[in-house]
Amino acid sequence: MKEVSGRSFWVIILLFFVCGSTCTHALQQGQWVFCIRPKCFLKLLRCPAECPMLEPAESTVKACEADCSRTCSTMCRSRVPNCNGLGALCYDPRFVGGDGVIFYFRGRSNEHFSLVSDTNLQINARFIGFRPKGRASDYTWIQALGILFGSHTFTLEATKATTWDNTTDHLRFSYDGNEVFVPENHLSSWNSPDRNFQVERISSKNSVIFSIPDVMEIAVKVMPVTKEDDKMHNYQIPSNDCFAHLQVQFKFFSLSPKVEGVLGITYQPDFKNPAKKGVSMPVLGGEDKYRTTSLLSADCKSCLFSPANIADWVRQPGVDYGTLDCTGGSSRGNGIVCKK
Repeated sequence: MKEVSGRSFWVIILLFFVCGSTCTHALQQGQWVFCIRPKCFLKLLRCPAECPMLEPAESTVKACEADCSRTCSTMCRSRVPNCNGLGALCYDPRFVGGDGVIFYFRGRSNEHFSLVSDTNLQINARFIGFRPKGRASDYTWIQALGILFGSHTFTLEATKATTWDNTTDHLRFSYDGNEVFVPENHLSSWNSPDRNFQVERISSKNSVIFSIPDVMEIAVKVMPVTKEDDKMHNYQIPSNDCFAHLQVQFKFFSLSPKVEGVLGITYQPDFKNPAKKGVSMPVLGGEDKYRTTSLLSADCKSCLFSPANIADWVRQPGVDYGTLDCTGGSSRGNGIVCKK
């Protein structure tokens, strides 16, 4: 990486203090991230040639992601869920744990289960589905996510559809019980008043990234159960519901070693996954352990979350991470973004 001139360096220092959320600075070809996190403080990272942009115009193009907290490096990353990547939850429902092990968790239709429960964070899922005649259990999909962080709540839902239409947005959001409107434009975004919650559209419809800075990020896409899926798996889907559901991939930055939940437990350092190796569809139980009474409840038998525990999570002092992205986008790693 080329050295930054003395003049450019001081311009960036000035940006650090005064730029807010809209300024840019031309350094050279490509896009850069200027880190302001303690471990990588004042380091200038250039995006890889394969993915020079943090917010590419096309949702299918990989984006540049900066890690200003641990490795002080940039990498290419898909902005839509990778159903084979760590922290993925797709299909009916198929999980990829934090340990990389694939497993299935059936749950039950029209019930809620804890995906992640930590001292300061709770993520629940609402399951939808049905049970064809003669089948012993429900076919299920994830229809909604409920997130609790401190005293605030956020929900993200796939709306019901009789037939699938790609030109219609099937996402609905709420913050603290009030509906949230995110304009149906590529890269449009919404922030909570305290800037702890952010939603950014990756395409104009049905694909977003939800994030809580320094805590987690969720790539979300709404999908139907297609006729091909129905035929392949013999679901016997009724004609009046395409079971619009969420495909998601989680990325966590600050889970505790005791984190719980269907997915969360796989991030425990000493967790030994009971999924049987060599089985094509290893199904894990635990419905009674992870069931919650609603989408925004933290009352499962293994739940750890308490709003009071937000005091245990503290941002680095003296830095407002909500106003340090010079492009108005996000470096996904707490850095100032500079581009030509």
